[in-house]
Amino acid sequence: MPELADPRTVTASLAVPRRVLDRQTAAAILDDALVPADAGLDAESWPIGAAMLQFPSVAPGGKSVRDAGPDHWHRQLRRLRREGFGHVEIPSAWLPIGEMTSDERSALVAALADLDLSICATSMVRMSVIDPDPARADENVAATHRGIDAAAEVGAPLVCLGLHEALFPEQTAVPWFWTVPGPANPPDRVLWDRAVARFRELSEHARAVGVQLSIEVYEGTFLGDADSAVAFITDIDRDNVGLNPDLGNLVRAQRPIEPWEAIAVKLLPLANYWHVKNYVRIESPLEDVFYSAPATLPVGLIDYRKAVRYAIAQGFRGAFLAEHYGGDGLGVSAENARYLRGLIADALEDQS
Repeated sequence: MPELADPRTVTASLAVPRRVLDRQTAAAILDDALVPADAGLDAESWPIGAAMLQFPSVAPGGKSVRDAGPDHWHRQLRRLRREGFGHVEIPSAWLPIGEMTSDERSALVAALADLDLSICATSMVRMSVIDPDPARADENVAATHRGIDAAAEVGAPLVCLGLHEALFPEQTAVPWFWTVPGPANPPDRVLWDRAVARFRELSEHARAVGVQLSIEVYEGTFLGDADSAVAFITDIDRDNVGLNPDLGNLVRAQRPIEPWEAIAVKLLPLANYWHVKNYVRIESPLEDVFYSAPATLPVGLIDYRKAVRYAIAQGFRGAFLAEHYGGDGLGVSAENARYLRGLIADALEDQS
C-alpha cells in the first residue's frame, strides 16, 4: 500500500501557484466578511440536505439497495424526514440512479414526493475519471455520463464528483479510514490535464441537460490542498462547474495542515455546493504526532460561523449537505443542520 502523498509536495511538483496566507491574515479576512443586501435570501428555505453515509449500501440478505426496492428506500428516507430534513443527496454508493431503469427512477421520485423530500444533489462516489486502471477510468467516465442524465431525470440540480478512488482494504478494516494512508494521485501533469479534459467533457453534457457539477476537495487527490483545488477548477474553466469545499476532508489529515482559515479563504469563493462536517485535531508537532476525530459543527476545529458568513458574502448560494461519521450520524447531522440554519440566519441579519 503506497504512502499518501503530501499535498504540498504534489502541489510543488505540478508547479501550482501558491497563495501564502498566514493564520492571522486569513482569520481577519473571514471576520471582516460583509453579506451584501439581497432580499431573496432566506435562512428557513435555504436547502440543507442529509447525507446517506449512515445507511448501508446493502439490504438484509445481501441484496443491493437498488434490488431491495421502493419500500426499502422509503423506510430509510422516512428517517431523514422525521429528523427534520427536507432535502437529501442521493449517492451512487447507496442508490446508483445512473444504472437504474426509468421505472425505478420514477419510483424513487414518488417515494421522495410522498415524504416531501427534494434532491439537493446526486453524487458519484469513488468513481475517479483517472482511476489507475485505464479500463475502470473509462467506465467511470461512461457511468458519470449516465449519472448526469439520471440526475436531470429525477430533478437533481447538481451532481457532485471527485477524484478519490476506492478505499484500500486496510482502510475499511479500521473505524476511521483516514487514519490509514489511502490512494493518491501522482504528481503527473499529463494525468492532471486528462482529468481536466474529462471534467470539461462532462460539464458540456451537464450543461445540455441543465445540471451543474461540483468537484469535491479530497485528500490525496489533485484537489487535496487549497491551492491545488483552486488551480484545478480554474483549469476546467466552465461556468457550470464549481467546488465542493469540504473543509473536513482536509483538516482531518493526520499530518501538518495549512490553517483552516487559509483553506476557507481560498476555497469558499469557488463553492457551488458544500459538504459540511467537522473534526477535532490533537497536535504535538515536536513529536510529529497528529490525530483527528469527528466532531459536531460547533465543537471542531473549523469555525463554521465565520466560514458560512464568508461564503455567503462571497456569493455562495448553493445547498449545504450535513455529514457525520460515527455514532448516530443521522442524529448528529440533524443537530448540525439546525445549528447551521441558525448561522445562515445570523449572517443574513447583518446584510450591509
